[in-house]
Amino acid sequence: MRILVIGAGAVGGYFGARLAQAGKDVTFLVRPGRAADLAARGLRIREPDSQPERIDVATVERVAEPYDIVLLAVKAFALDAAISDFSPAVGPRTTIVPFLNGLAHIDRLVNAFGIKVYGGVCYVATTLTDDGEIVRLGGPRQLRYGPLSDAPTQGADEVHEALTGAGFDSDLSDTIETEMWEKWVFLASVTAVNCLARGTVGDVNAVPGGRDLATAIADEAGRVAAAAGFPPRPEATRNLLATLTEAGASTTSSVYRDLRAGRRVENDAIISDLVNRARDLAVPTPLFAAVDVNLAVYQRNLDS
Repeated sequence: MRILVIGAGAVGGYFGARLAQAGKDVTFLVRPGRAADLAARGLRIREPDSQPERIDVATVERVAEPYDIVLLAVKAFALDAAISDFSPAVGPRTTIVPFLNGLAHIDRLVNAFGIKVYGGVCYVATTLTDDGEIVRLGGPRQLRYGPLSDAPTQGADEVHEALTGAGFDSDLSDTIETEMWEKWVFLASVTAVNCLARGTVGDVNAVPGGRDLATAIADEAGRVAAAAGFPPRPEATRNLLATLTEAGASTTSSVYRDLRAGRRVENDAIISDLVNRARDLAVPTPLFAAVDVNLAVYQRNLDS
């Protein structure tokens, strides 16, 4: 199956490169500058405790024909531009598999393309350096995806086959919406702990009241998911609390890393949308509301 990967950043670049390396028919849709860089130097990936490796990949700067699978892994604030760019790649048999943070993108994609949209979550800690190298920081490498609850499952096995065998865990899920909520609760909670306290998880747990703060943040997020009809399962809750209360942990979210680097942050998709849904569901979230204001002020100052 022909796979179009939208962008070659830290997430799409990593998984797309591994799929291409495994012999899958992969093409990256990229901007001219990134296309020139990839033509000259390839996609460069550095695994933990390893030297960088070069993976040569096919690229296009615009598309004019359908692909079988569109893998979408852009920042939430780049979604509208991405939809405009890849729309010509969506045909009658195309499946769109998004790996964006939060849930707001699902409504946007379904409104644009209907039942062609799957749900998806990815688990990988990567960052893109200033010179275009993708660095994996450690931890799992996993894609999970599947049809949404009100969509047909026809063709799911073919999608799954196309996304397997590339050196990372790849799973077809029949509970993808629950998993998306669990991932959102996890990411929003880590982001809130990092950004509200301006430190790693270990930094927060090292001071009086830090552990209580982290636990309270996790509780707020979990109550929003439960009110929305997708309560996190016990294992997901245990994993979140273990992560947020781990002594000495260097854990940070991508939002916090972007904030520290002075880059634009995905506050709208990860924090603001959660606060807005909580308000609609009458669930108090004072800690997340504080984080939302904090990051909104940061972004406003960055834009000014």
